[in-house]
Amino acid sequence: MKLRPVILFVCLLTIVCSCKEEAIPKPKAQIRLEYPEGKNVPLETDDFKFEYNEFARPDINKNNAFTLEYPEMKGAIFLSYKKVEGNIDKLIIDAKKLSYEHAIKADNIVEQPYINPDKKVYGALFEVQGNAASQSQFFVTDSTEHFLTGSVYFYAKPNYDSILPAAAYLQNDMRRIIETLEWK
Repeated sequence: MKLRPVILFVCLLTIVCSCKEEAIPKPKAQIRLEYPEGKNVPLETDDFKFEYNEFARPDINKNNAFTLEYPEMKGAIFLSYKKVEGNIDKLIIDAKKLSYEHAIKADNIVEQPYINPDKKVYGALFEVQGNAASQSQFFVTDSTEHFLTGSVYFYAKPNYDSILPAAAYLQNDMRRIIETLEWK
């Protein structure tokens, strides 16, 4: 009988002492990816010239296709040049079609027109949001002779949250290409 008050006291003491603030688990740490701002380096072909990031490695083949490799990001900007031969409408439709083919996996596609009448460069930049294969595409033209398209691809399975910093970096480099582009 004497044990009952002791057991009751221990139980009450345990309940009172256990009523502390509830422990909340800490969130998992995430890597913060930052990439250095590169200097502009010129690239010149027979048909056009532009500036690109010094951290990219250009690879020019004979079929008017170019690759700017970013080995640290395991990504690349693929560029393709075509002469306009009365087929400007078809080239623009094909370029837009390529961008909107990613709509199946994309959460959103933002089309940003680009117009620079001083350099005769007209086109659009497409930002693809979501787990699509390519995060950005563009096309530019002078409407009479030249047509250039570009796409960003990564050598990894698309996971938008993981590649977002690298995709934004390459998209800025893509804008630099468009803004510094000059036709010959």
